[in-house]
Amino acid sequence: METIANSYVFNGEDISFIVMLQIEQTLMLIAQKENRSFDEVYGEFLESNTYRAIQDTRSLMWYENAEFIADEYYREKEGGN
Repeated sequence: METIANSYVFNGEDISFIVMLQIEQTLMLIAQKENRSFDEVYGEFLESNTYRAIQDTRSLMWYENAEFIADEYYREKEGGN
């Protein structure tokens, strides 16, 4: 994961906005699906491997849509990873 002063960088481009937007959209989707607050979901999501994968720009998880990321998160929870 390459970062410059708390920024996410991919191929020399700052993609911080994209990464943060993907995280926000994913959390909103999960919160709506589970009928829970954004803050509740956020706290749990921060502990997940899915969250770490989004932050690792090499994984390209940040490039996927929110539905895909949420599905990965649920697969992780079901698998106990």
